[in-house]
Amino acid sequence: MGADELGTLQALKAIRREIVDPAIAAHKGRIVKTTGDGMLVEFASAVDAVTSAVTIQDQIARRNETISFRIGINVGDIIIDDDDIFGDGVNVAARVESECEPGGVCLSGSAYEQVRGKTAFAFDDLGDRSLKNIERPVRLYSARSASTTSAKPHSETTKSLRLPDRPSIAVLPFQNMSDDPEQGYFADGIVDDIITALSRFKSLFVIARNSSFIYKGAAVDIKLVGRELGVRYVLEGSVRKAGRKVRIVGQLIDAVSGAHVWADRFDGSLEDIFELQDNLTTSVVGAIVPKLEQVEIDRAKRKPIQNLDAYDSILRGMDCLQTAGDREKDDEALRFFYRAIELDPQSASAYGWAASRYHVRKMNGWIVDKEREFAEARRLIECAIKFGQDDAVALSRVAFALSFIFLNMSRPLRWLIALLP
Repeated sequence: MGADELGTLQALKAIRREIVDPAIAAHKGRIVKTTGDGMLVEFASAVDAVTSAVTIQDQIARRNETISFRIGINVGDIIIDDDDIFGDGVNVAARVESECEPGGVCLSGSAYEQVRGKTAFAFDDLGDRSLKNIERPVRLYSARSASTTSAKPHSETTKSLRLPDRPSIAVLPFQNMSDDPEQGYFADGIVDDIITALSRFKSLFVIARNSSFIYKGAAVDIKLVGRELGVRYVLEGSVRKAGRKVRIVGQLIDAVSGAHVWADRFDGSLEDIFELQDNLTTSVVGAIVPKLEQVEIDRAKRKPIQNLDAYDSILRGMDCLQTAGDREKDDEALRFFYRAIELDPQSASAYGWAASRYHVRKMNGWIVDKEREFAEARRLIECAIKFGQDDAVALSRVAFALSFIFLNMSRPLRWLIALLP
């Protein structure tokens, strides 16, 4: 064995002993077998598998090893034979590994669905890949930690993520414009509160803090951030302190076009820091949510009817209601809400909006068949409550309908008050 081969073997053993084996054990993995410089590992949890894999790659990268590994992860059926495992689940994992970049972690679509939203890692959609000896294309995703992405938060090679159906937003870390570095904690706290408050709106898709904070301290291209995080809107801002006063400046940007959607500033006193954070958060969220809603309505209006999804249909219905007291417009709105229900039978918001129109029909004397329409309103209300017990907007529409149709409003109103105290 030559000196280089011996050195490589020793390095491999050290990496296994000091990094790989401890990370697998820490996340309850089982080493099934080793094959030369490869390894087959079984985990009971996809989250544990991904966490172990990313931990291994991060630790190897920090050691600046000349040796790099590829890790492929799949969730699938396996055949157990004594201590060994076989089957399609194993075969796909091996093919996923072969598609991986050196030093990377790749997941099949089935594995990604098991971990989505359950980890602090960022994922890039690599698209559908035709894998050797696998009948159908497999969608692949790469996983990366915040520490990995922070070094190059806006790499041009990052794949663009598809935009969700709902309006999607990322709140970037606010800049601390003060001389006092302690104000950085205050700025981060404001962003945390804004993310939490926005997340309570079921109509919004809000990127988690761990994903948006990888851009902290970096000069960013908003369009690139939008593509990397898969969002349509980005909120950025700054915090400036002068004496006992604090000023927050925020701006909402369309990450697709780069256009400014909204900008404003908010002032407060540091006499009660927690009250100030609450007030500033309420002011920012209260300003941008209605603006987002109107921008989304305008976007939906530009779509052909046949291309509308459930959320777009709700927006088109809401747009019809801007003309109050117009029966034709109200009927058109109701048709859009029913279309949304047809496209998404579990849309609490669609049921709530549809139910609210029966209240308006009664108020304006438009009821034609009282028994049938009241029964339909009751059905819509029950569906809205069933699918939207944590959806304040849907329940507010329910309360609106109940106030004119039924007497017993206490249950949905208690939920509504609990959600928006």
